[in-house]
Formats: sequence, structure tokens, C-alpha cells
Amino acid sequence: MQVTVYMLRCADGSYYTGLTKKPAEARVWEHNQGIGDGYTKSRRPVELVFTETFERMLDAIDRERQIKGWTRRKKEALIRYDYAALPDLASRKKQ
Repeated sequence: MQVTVYMLRCADGSYYTGLTKKPAEARVWEHNQGIGDGYTKSRRPVELVFTETFERMLDAIDRERQIKGWTRRKKEALIRYDYAALPDLASRKKQ
């Protein structure tokens, strides 16, 4: 079973991170249709900006939680696939 962690950029500029067993594009369509009463319903339209696929649900859940705890700058580095910048953007890193 493949599980995709995805990140959306909402119309208000905020980011939403979720996971799905469906194709990510199908999930984005649902968000844009306002299906469900979640975070994105009042922030449409949304745009898919990042995906990462996992074979195990637990790995996807862990990654989703990790990303949700990140700062905006760190999420934007991930969106750019700038993995080298991620350690320097750790919120707990002393500056």
C-alpha cells in the first residue's frame, strides 16, 4: 500500500500538510471542492506544492507529524527540495 504525504499552499498563503492513500491530485480536487469541514475549506483554492510517498502508513504518519511541526521557512525549503538547508532551519538549533 502506498501512502502519500502532501503539502498544499492555501489561498491565504498558509500551508496544509496531510496524507492520503488516493492519488494526491484526487485529494487536492476534494480539498478544492470543499469536501469535508477541515482547515482548507475556507482557504480555497489550494495548490499542491509537495509530495512524498511511503510504503508504510506509520512512516507516512511520522513524516506528516514532523512536517506539521516545522516552521514556515523550513516547509518552504522542503517544497524547494533544498534538503541541505533543513538542518540549519531546525527550530531547536541554537543560533
